[in-house]
Parts: sequence; C-alpha cells; structure tokens
Amino acid sequence: MWLLYFVNAFQSSITGNLSAYVTSGFESHSLIPTISVVSSVMSAATYMPLAKILNLWDRSIGFLVMVLFSILGLVLSATCSNIATYCAAQVGQVLILHTRQKTYHPKGVLQASSTTSSNSIVSSHALATKGIKLMIVVLGTFLLAAGLVLFLLPFTIAGSAEDDWASAHIIVMLVVGFVVLIAFGLSERYLAPVPFLPYEILLSRTVLGACLIDVTYQVAYYCWFDYFTSYLQVVYGTSIATAGYISSIFDVVSGVWLFVVGFLIMKTGRFRWLIQGAVPLYLLGVGLMIYFRNPSWSVGYTIMCQVFLAFAGGTMIICQQVAVQAAADHNHVSSALAFLNCFGNIGGAIGGSISGAIWTHTLPDALKRLLPDSIKSDWESIYDDLDVQLSYERGTPERQAIALAYASSQKNMLIAGTAIMALSLIWMFVLRDIKLTKQQSKGILF
Repeated sequence: MWLLYFVNAFQSSITGNLSAYVTSGFESHSLIPTISVVSSVMSAATYMPLAKILNLWDRSIGFLVMVLFSILGLVLSATCSNIATYCAAQVGQVLILHTRQKTYHPKGVLQASSTTSSNSIVSSHALATKGIKLMIVVLGTFLLAAGLVLFLLPFTIAGSAEDDWASAHIIVMLVVGFVVLIAFGLSERYLAPVPFLPYEILLSRTVLGACLIDVTYQVAYYCWFDYFTSYLQVVYGTSIATAGYISSIFDVVSGVWLFVVGFLIMKTGRFRWLIQGAVPLYLLGVGLMIYFRNPSWSVGYTIMCQVFLAFAGGTMIICQQVAVQAAADHNHVSSALAFLNCFGNIGGAIGGSISGAIWTHTLPDALKRLLPDSIKSDWESIYDDLDVQLSYERGTPERQAIALAYASSQKNMLIAGTAIMALSLIWMFVLRDIKLTKQQSKGILF
C-alpha cells in the first residue's frame, strides 16, 4: 500500500502539473476546473458501488481491474486529440483511488443468499431479486453522477457561452440537473433496498461535524487550487518544475507533519483541540495569500503560506478520519469513512465549479481592461492558452498586464475560499471532545 500511494502520488504530480499545458493545447485552458468537477463527481458517485463490488469479488481481481482503468486513462491522456477525450481519461484514472480504501461487509451472507435453497424456483427468484437490486444501485449511481455534473458544470462554462447565463443550454443543464438530483433522492427513499450511504450515521454530531468540515475544506481549497500552477508561472515567472515543487509543498510537509499529529493524538487521547487550532491557521494561510498574490511580492511569501496550509490541512484531514472512526461503532467505521470520502469529493466538485465560475467571469474582463492597446484584440487567444501567456517576456507591459489580470482573478477565488472556510469555525464546535482511550475494540484486526 505504501508503494501504491507513492507511485500514484508520483504520477498524479506529473500529470497534474502538465494539465494546464494539455488543456492549452486544445485552447481550453479555462476548462481545467471542468475536468476537476467531473472527476470529483464520478469519484463521489461510484465510491460506494465500487466498494460493494470489490467486497463480492476477490480483492486482488478488483485491484487489477482498477489499475487497468487507471492505465487506460493514462494511455487516453497521452493519445487524446480533443478536450473531451482528455476529460474522459481523467475520469477513468480516478477509479484507482477507490481501491485505497478497505470496506468490510458481511459478504458471506450475500454469497449465501443465492445458494440457500436448492429449489430452482427459489434460486431463480433470488437471482432475479439480486438483478433488480443491482439495477437500482446502477440507477442511483447514474442519477447522482448525472445530477451533480449537470448542475455544477454550468457554473464553470457559463462565462464562455455566447449569452452567458441566458444561454439555453446553460439553463437546461441547471434545470435538468436539479430535477435529476431530486429523482436520486426519491429513488433512495422509495426504491433502493439499501441506501446509497447510511444516512443514520449523520445522527452522530461528531460524524456530522467532521463531514461538514471536510466538505467546507474541500470547497475552499478547490476554489483557488486548479489554476495555482498556471498562476505561479505567469505571475512569478517560475518554471514548470518550480511550480510543481511549490504546489507539492502540501503533500510533502503534511505527510511528515502527520507523524507529529498522530503522536499528539496518541499522547493526549483527544483530537478536537488540534482541529480547533488547524482551522484558524488555515484561514490565516489563505488570507495571507490574498495579500501576497500580486507580482510585486516575492514568491517566497506564497511558499510560506503553502507551508501554513500544509500544517493546517494535514491536521484537519487526519483528525476528520479519527473523529468519524471514534464516533462510529465498529460495524459502521467503514461506512463512516465512506461518507467522509463522499462529502469530500462533492465538496471538491463544488469548489471546482466556483473556481471556474470566477475565472470565466473575471479574467476576460481583466484582460480587456489591462492589456495594452496593441494586443487588446488578442485577449481571447491569451485567455485560452497558457503557452501564449508565457510567450511574453517578464517585465514587458504585455506580461505585466497578464500577471495583474491573473492576480485579480486569484484574489476573487481566494476571497471565496476564505469566506467558505470560515464556516468551519462553527463546524469545529459541533464535534464532541471524545476521549479516545476510553473505548477500544480489543482483539479485532482493522
């Protein structure tokens, strides 16, 4: 599992840093959040069905299938000839993430249910019932994924539409997406033999608080992160390698810091105090990024902010997982973690849609306003292509105008992220201050 995490993080870092250039190659640099939204939605919608399928299959076979999906996604990314194929490739790649989590269900009961009776009529009925249940699960997955995609995508692409929000296809997507989400809720209430997610778990205020912090954190993070590597290259003139190093600060620092957090939790037997310190620190980091966003400041200040975010974000992530495991009984631990994962992915999709909405509605106007008259008519090609943006030398009026336009849009995205993250100042008090050393499940291998 350590090697799996390492290899997957390694390839994700490479492909993530190059994503801006791939989309720019199709003159669709502004669609980066759109790909993020679709990937996050598909991850949220397929997590529980895949977990159930992997519990019925041999885990090694399931893992092999997921790896093949990931490899197929990478191959499609390398050979794609349009933005639609690239987006589909990214969706295929996220499937491997599901194999990282272990879920434990009474699969022996499920297997026995189809062979309890030797009577052919009973067996046929069992198979038919199983087939109907599978169809309902597939229907629920489709409705959730389609509803979220149709409802969230218009926020990222409306700015590129001819009539903006008045465009017919934007209105249709919003309406149909909303209706499909309602249909998903109705199917969960009246058709599904087993709910998509065990909603009764949310009766625990600690699980509810952890999920609310997670969804808020993911929304706030993806409000500004999708364009971050492009921002570093355009505004500060960093190379793609340096931009990759800076954007990876969170992964490196938080990975080491988690050992310290784990030690503190082990010594104190409590986790809430860590979250109550991490949330304000995260708000400080994002707030400082608003101040240091302009090209007049050194990139070192942005690096400092990333270190703050790494300490705070890493602490929140591990404490959320500890919180739901501490609040749920042993039989519902995997379900609680699945709920947390689903909330996080939906939050990432919402954050991506907010990012895309701000970008498409602010950067074009900023470019039109700031670009010198000599290239003002080229604003659209500059907007759609990172290579064109970087083709202007640093220090020239053209590059300075592009950098200021980036900083202006980044400011709006960071303000949105900060405002949303402020909600966690409320959610962190929803958590109960559970003493972790009081309850133990001895003799059970997790």
